[in-house]
Amino acid sequence: MFKNPAELAERVLAGDPVTPEEALELLHTDDPGMLDLVAAAGRLRREHFGMTVKVNYLVNLKSGLCAEDCGYCSQRLNGGTDILKYSWLSPEQAVEQAEFGIRGGASRVCLVASGRGPSNREVGNVSRTVEALKEQHPDVEVCACLGLLKDGQAETLSGAGVDAYNHNLNTAESHYESICSTHTYQDRVDTVERAKDAGLSPCSGLVVGMRETDEQLVEALFALRDLGSDSVPVNFLMPFDGTPLAGTWQLSPQKCLKILSVVRFVCPDKEIRMAGGREMHLRSLQPLALHVVNSLFLGDYLTSEGQAAKADLDMIADAGFTVLGARPDAGRAPDAAPAGSARGAGSGQDAAQRTTTPCGSACGSAAGSGAVAGVVGASDDGSDDGTVTTADGSTNGGSRDAGGLPPERAAASSSVPTAPKVSPALAALLSSGDGPERDEDETRVRLELSPTVRRRGAGTSVAPNA
Repeated sequence: MFKNPAELAERVLAGDPVTPEEALELLHTDDPGMLDLVAAAGRLRREHFGMTVKVNYLVNLKSGLCAEDCGYCSQRLNGGTDILKYSWLSPEQAVEQAEFGIRGGASRVCLVASGRGPSNREVGNVSRTVEALKEQHPDVEVCACLGLLKDGQAETLSGAGVDAYNHNLNTAESHYESICSTHTYQDRVDTVERAKDAGLSPCSGLVVGMRETDEQLVEALFALRDLGSDSVPVNFLMPFDGTPLAGTWQLSPQKCLKILSVVRFVCPDKEIRMAGGREMHLRSLQPLALHVVNSLFLGDYLTSEGQAAKADLDMIADAGFTVLGARPDAGRAPDAAPAGSARGAGSGQDAAQRTTTPCGSACGSAAGSGAVAGVVGASDDGSDDGTVTTADGSTNGGSRDAGGLPPERAAASSSVPTAPKVSPALAALLSSGDGPERDEDETRVRLELSPTVRRRGAGTSVAPNA
């Protein structure tokens, strides 16, 4: 065994990998020893990735409508979570969405679609999207995440210019039947192997906090190492109402940081990404986590809002890191992005400081309604002057209740419907119903926008935008 994490890190750098027993011991580090663990994991991170952070950006090509029953997922079969549902975006619409993330510094765009797996026609549609994106942005990496692949589909995607394929193992094989019954753990392994055989870079990670034991978490990490995943997204369960895991809270910020550190020890030279749920679970420890991980998603996730893009970029810079491959015009938040288009801009945030396109890796991320009528206004110099803007556009003085909230917010016990902003592309799709052709036996579903602003944390015990 090892004396301390620093000694173990030096051993790993010398080519001697950690064992499952050592990984479990690291995971059980007490809170006073957490900073020593982070420092040792940071030594491994800097050796392989320096002080750079890779920025990824998700485009949700198809939302909801999934026949699988994954227990963590807001898009699951017969799920009761109120999410946006729509069929396939056209290549032009998808490229428009992707460009908001690219302008924010993203060097990889992840194209995601819900469902068990794509038909050959749908793979063709995605291939045309990739070709259109690569024509305008040849240096941007493209990762596809379309579900279980059939023979030949990975080769088609590779031929179109896809660089990587994401399909998460999600949890340990010994725990898998507890979270899904409509496909098997081996189905997921087989899809990652198909992607590898086609020359695609394998991207596979997990969702933590799904009632797994520490031993099962370590089991999953070593399975990912053995699978040869080049990038490992780590999602933190957001237990939204309407899913079997609603009300499951077994993560603390310290626990999340220890998990990320152990992932770094097990996969020292791999891209490790803090993904969906980081805002909810890591909270104020996110900047510290950057000393362990070397990748994140910018802005929003598949069905929930993430941290404001400007806050992400500021966090990276303030912690002393630089965005990998940043262009001269990057490093600023994207212009008012569309997809408020997909979920609506969060109340109380400058729309110009948000990416609101579909963005993220955890299907379990979901948002429901929860907007309040009033938002705290800001003066011209950016300071909070306490003014409250109400739903009808009027303002009042900066009075607040004893809890520090404006009276309108303190009195609001339910959300007030607010029309979400949409991009020109999605607005056109809403009005026309046009889009990629669907197989004849599939039901065509029109885009349906909720009448309320969708906010991170809605549907859980966590306050919206907490």
